[in-house]
Amino acid sequence: MFNFENFFHDDVKPAAGRAGGFPPYNFIGGHNDPACVPVDELQNSAMRVFEKYGQRLATYNLGDGPLGALPLRRFLATSLKERAGMRCSEDEILLVSGSLQALDLVNQTLLKPGDTIIMEESTYGGVISRFRHLKVNIIGVPVTGDGMDLDRLEAELEQLKSNRVCPRYIYTIPTVHNPTGTVMPVANRKRMLAIAASYDVPIFEDDCYADLVFEGTRPPTIRSLDDSGRVIYCGSFSKTVAPALRVGYLVADWAFLSHALSYKTDAGSGALEQLVLADFCEEKFNRHVSSLSTHLAEKSRAMCEAVDKYFGTAASYHVPKGGIFIWVTLDPSVNTAELARLAAAEGVAINPGPEWSLGAQAGHQMRLCFGYPDIDTIDTGVKKLAEICRGAFGLPEVIANQ
Repeated sequence: MFNFENFFHDDVKPAAGRAGGFPPYNFIGGHNDPACVPVDELQNSAMRVFEKYGQRLATYNLGDGPLGALPLRRFLATSLKERAGMRCSEDEILLVSGSLQALDLVNQTLLKPGDTIIMEESTYGGVISRFRHLKVNIIGVPVTGDGMDLDRLEAELEQLKSNRVCPRYIYTIPTVHNPTGTVMPVANRKRMLAIAASYDVPIFEDDCYADLVFEGTRPPTIRSLDDSGRVIYCGSFSKTVAPALRVGYLVADWAFLSHALSYKTDAGSGALEQLVLADFCEEKFNRHVSSLSTHLAEKSRAMCEAVDKYFGTAASYHVPKGGIFIWVTLDPSVNTAELARLAAAEGVAINPGPEWSLGAQAGHQMRLCFGYPDIDTIDTGVKKLAEICRGAFGLPEVIANQ
C-alpha cells in the first residue's frame, strides 16, 4: 500500500474520521428538524423546474452568468427588501455553495497572513477555524444580551489605531447570534456603523439565522442602514429550508463583489438547487419560515426547560431570541471538552465551548442545538448529559426526578 505520509505538508490537517451516523442524542451541528423540511412542495418545484429549465442545464450557470440563477437572485432582491429593509439589485447578489463559501471568498479578497480582524468573542466555529488557518490576528469582543459589546469594540479599535493597525474587517452575527441566540437592537446597529465609519473599517454581516426570530419582526440588516457600501452581507437557505441544499448568497456593492467573484473558480454553484428554491420561495417562503419559527420556538422552550430542570443553578444562558442553539455556561470546575468526550461515549453529542469561543469562560461553556432532536429526545438527552456531568464533576448537585 502506497504511503502518502511523506508527501503531506507539515501543516496538513488531521485525518477525518469515517461517518458513523448520528448519536441518539444529537445536540451538535446546524441540523434542522426533518419534519419541517417541505419535502412535497420541493418535489413539486423540482418537477416544474425540470419541465421549464431542463435543457438549460446544458450550460454552466444556466447561461445566467457567474452570479448564479437569475430567478433566485430576483427573489432574494425582493425578499430582502420586504423582510429586512435592504435594497439591492440582482446584480449585487452572488449565489454561493453555502455561507462558508461566501466567507472564503471575502477572506481571499481581503485577508493575508498577519492581518487583523475583529469578531464576537463567541462565534461560529467555522469562522474561528478559518481565521486560524489563514494565520490572521483575531481580536474577540464579548457578547452581551444585545450582541457585540460596542464599548469594547470601540476601545479595541482605538488601541489598534494607536498601534497603527487597521483591521481588515469586523465580522458580526447581529441577528440570532450563533451561538448565544441574541439579537442586536437597531440602535446598536446604527452605533456599530458609526464606529466602523469613524475608524474606516468594513463590516461583514453574517445573517444566516435572521429569518428565524421567535418574537417580533426581523430587524433591518446593518447593510440596510448603511449608505456607504462598507457592509458586506451574507445569508443562507441552510437554516430556513434545508442544510443539504447548500445554497447561500453574498451581497455587496459591485466595487467589492466584482473582485470577490474573481476568486469563485468552481464554474458555478449547483444551479438545480437554485432553481428549485426560486420556484418554492416565490409563493411559499414566508409561510414556511413563519411555521418553522413557531416550531423552533417550542423546541427552544423545551431545551431551556430541560436545562433548568436538570442542571438547575449549575447552568446559565441567554434565552434564545431565535435560531436553533442555546449557549450554556457551567461552573468553572466543569471542563466541557472532557464532558463532550465522556458524553459522546454515552450517545450524547455536544459542542464544547473552546470550539466556539475565544473567551476565558470557553472551557466551561457548551453549545446545544435543539433544531434536530424532537422534544422528548431533548428532555431525555439533557437529563442524561446532566447525569454524566454530575458523575464526572459533581455538578449539578441534584438532578430532577432522581
